[in-house]
Amino acid sequence: MTAQTPGIPAAAEARGRPRRPPAAGLVPYLLILPAAASLALILGWALLRNVLISFQEFGKRQIITRTTEWTGLDNYADVLSDDRFWATVVRTFVFMGANVVLIMVIGTLVGLLLNRLGKRMRLTLSIALVLAWAMPIIPSTTVFRWLFDTQFGLANWVMRTLGFEGYEQHNWFQSGFSTLTIATVLIVWMSVPFVALNLYAGLTTISGEIYEAARMDGASAWRIFWSVVLPIMRPFFLITTFLEIIWVFKAFAQVYALNSGGPDRESETLPVMAYIEGMGQQQFGAAAAISVLTLLILLVALSFYFRLILKQEKEQQS
Repeated sequence: MTAQTPGIPAAAEARGRPRRPPAAGLVPYLLILPAAASLALILGWALLRNVLISFQEFGKRQIITRTTEWTGLDNYADVLSDDRFWATVVRTFVFMGANVVLIMVIGTLVGLLLNRLGKRMRLTLSIALVLAWAMPIIPSTTVFRWLFDTQFGLANWVMRTLGFEGYEQHNWFQSGFSTLTIATVLIVWMSVPFVALNLYAGLTTISGEIYEAARMDGASAWRIFWSVVLPIMRPFFLITTFLEIIWVFKAFAQVYALNSGGPDRESETLPVMAYIEGMGQQQFGAAAAISVLTLLILLVALSFYFRLILKQEKEQQS
């Protein structure tokens, strides 16, 4: 409570204070308004246009004649009745789950390692992580294609050196499973630095006295992580997992640039399928319907996870 100045009535003192202008509270919103408006205009128009195309027959003939043919829900009906679409949905979720689990586990282990290393080794490892993280997607994918090249790839040379037979000119992209496995290695390699460096930054905020107290109580390294680090860093793990789910689910360039969704479209994920239907098959209406359904599926899946995050926050506040 603010003490009143002796000899000055409270009302007069209040009148003498500088009042905050009513419009001052709008300043932060006015500052972000240009960026928010630009983002809403660019993304909002593209999303609206995509939804409109999903209700149209939009192919080569419509592009040449510049005509609009509305078909209602026919594109959605065709997509939802296509077995390939549902197989791609399952493949996308399995691919996403495997990637997110590996990213979070390996990223957590590397983050814990950073927290235990000395300054020089920590700096060396941090630089290596930043370089891997900063590598553009297409050059990274090109390097991985070279590593697994049929004739001159490093992977075949390593397998032959280790004494395995049948790797003289082994085609690592001969099946959808092996193609997605390589894509998983690529995505995990590119994503682990984000988790590791952010986890290390969070670990630096934990007082060393907490670790010392746990060790004095006889807690093992695993027990310290499970009972000390994990509860403190739970918001980090929830938000990071949330972000990784979104990032992996919409991963397109890594999968398409490796093998264009092949062979026989067996390595397609939902973003790749939408691109192939649109740019490859010139069925832009069906491609738009697939992209809209992809967005809806992702929103439904993330709604459950978002509810979990809100529940955890309420438990912490109570």
